[in-house]
Amino acid sequence: MGENASFWESLIYAHPTCTTWKQEAEGSIYHLASILFVVGFMGGSGFFGLLYVFSLLGLGFLCSSVWAWLDVCAADIFSWNFILFAICFVQFIYVTYQVRSVSFDREFQELYSALFQPLGISLTVYRKIVLCCDAEVVTLEKEHCYAMQGKTPIDKLSLLVSGRIRVTVDGEFLHYIFPLQFLDSPEWDSLRPTEEGVFQVTLTAETDCRYVAWRRKKLYLLFAKHRFISRLFSILIGSDIAEKLYALNDRVHVGQGFRYDIRLPNFYHV
Repeated sequence: MGENASFWESLIYAHPTCTTWKQEAEGSIYHLASILFVVGFMGGSGFFGLLYVFSLLGLGFLCSSVWAWLDVCAADIFSWNFILFAICFVQFIYVTYQVRSVSFDREFQELYSALFQPLGISLTVYRKIVLCCDAEVVTLEKEHCYAMQGKTPIDKLSLLVSGRIRVTVDGEFLHYIFPLQFLDSPEWDSLRPTEEGVFQVTLTAETDCRYVAWRRKKLYLLFAKHRFISRLFSILIGSDIAEKLYALNDRVHVGQGFRYDIRLPNFYHV
């Protein structure tokens, strides 16, 4: 116990206390380095947040190295700051390489900006989602059917990128599907992973359409590996089904000019 006490005493009292403070301020390089440190630690998360942090911290350590070399003339201070600058530089190059390697075609980049980026989905997670659909965008020509009532099996989940899809049942129009909406979210939600089924509606392209399709089994394997992606799709599909129900609600009428409200089945409104 006495040895530990003497060690701490020697560590604390070995150096003389500051009786007089230096009157002149440090040079501008030192203050510039401090400003860069303050601004650098305000960076956010994600790839671009890391680029922001490492670039500013690296510049801060570089300025501290120059300050230690020119003003302080201390080799140890210079060495430590230069080593930290080199580490930040290597990290900046590594993150830059990752950003460049996570690149997508124009349509997938637009899909990310419009749908996934506002939800805070990182590019690395989005890359897993894109690879699951083989990074392929499928074209559906005008008046061609994506699915036929009672015939087409439910074996995938598709998201419309461009164009417009008409949904009908027994030849009667139900609603439209617009870009950034799923083509078959109700069918997907109606089946368990081990169940099979066919479409109860017909989906026809009113214009030339482009969509992204994930095969059912492959997507469930992705969900099993990444629970976060599973929860993400659950939220997106649930929101998409709600939009479709509201679209149907506008078309359901009862007698004498009243409209049936699917949200409140026991009530009607004009």
